[in-house]
Amino acid sequence: MSEPDREPTETPTTDREEAEREGKWMGRNWLGIAAVSIFGLVLIVIALMQATGLMDVFAPVVETEIQQWAIFGVLVLIWLGAAGWSWNAITG
Repeated sequence: MSEPDREPTETPTTDREEAEREGKWMGRNWLGIAAVSIFGLVLIVIALMQATGLMDVFAPVVETEIQQWAIFGVLVLIWLGAAGWSWNAITG
């Protein structure tokens, strides 16, 4: 772990290298949150299209509706894992 991961600075940063490390640390964490949020919105859109029958999103891959929802469930589990990883990176 880098130093900003252990104890974020509570005082103004005077060292340029420390400021760059903190900036990179914050950028990585916020980028992870953004990616998880966008993936979550894509899953919501897929679920709405699937539930309303507007599209069979996974029809080219599987045949039955149950199999399509099973694939969607796997994607949700992957999303939950990524969200947990992202949240863990922020909190500690």
